[in-house]
Amino acid sequence: MTAWLDTSVLVGLFVAHDGFAARARALAESPGFALVVSDFLSTEFASVIARLTRMNSLHLAGAREIFAEFDAWAAACADPAGVAAIDIQTAKGFIRRLDLNVRAPDAINLAIASRLGAPIPHSIEAWPPARRHWG
Repeated sequence: MTAWLDTSVLVGLFVAHDGFAARARALAESPGFALVVSDFLSTEFASVIARLTRMNSLHLAGAREIFAEFDAWAAACADPAGVAAIDIQTAKGFIRRLDLNVRAPDAINLAIASRLGAPIPHSIEAWPPARRHWG
């Protein structure tokens, strides 16, 4: 089964003091899941690590180490996925529904996951209308 990780779960895999760390590791170690990481999700991940570094929650050397660990992990353990033009159009549709209460980055991630048929083990729980949509 293919599973999509949202940014908060992905950060939790690499930042020990993150609130999602324990849950992220449990998801990543679940048997039978092929984890998907898109180029958009990788960019969001980098943005969070950069923000934590600017806020002095991570040291520069620690952030660089996290980037290296992430790149190695993604190459070895995750299935890559690109963003397609249809994902942006689908994301716009999710946002315009108004009942999902999602911002553009989350809507893009939902659109990519939807196109790939990949469940979202973490973030789908936060959006009951989306959970109903995907079952």
